[in-house]
Amino acid sequence: MIKKEVFLGLLIGLIANLAGIYLYIALLSPDGLEETILKARQEGFLGSIIALGAILNFLPFFVFLKKNQPYRSRGVLIATLIAAITIAFLKLY
Repeated sequence: MIKKEVFLGLLIGLIANLAGIYLYIALLSPDGLEETILKARQEGFLGSIIALGAILNFLPFFVFLKKNQPYRSRGVLIATLIAAITIAFLKLY
């Protein structure tokens, strides 16, 4: 039961992060989604876009805490840590 709750939180956290990335690109980038991601990767600011997308993880994290669902909150936190590790990997390589 606990693993299922954590996995659900992880899934929601990853979806929120992807939604945040999409919203950032759709609202603030003059290029399309694919062009922006390719340009970001080439110019080295893809990690910044991922970090801005991860801001959207605050919403499900605090909603789950408010609803007393700590295991789902842990899953969202794990998704945020995955984003941080991805950003570190992109900065190093």
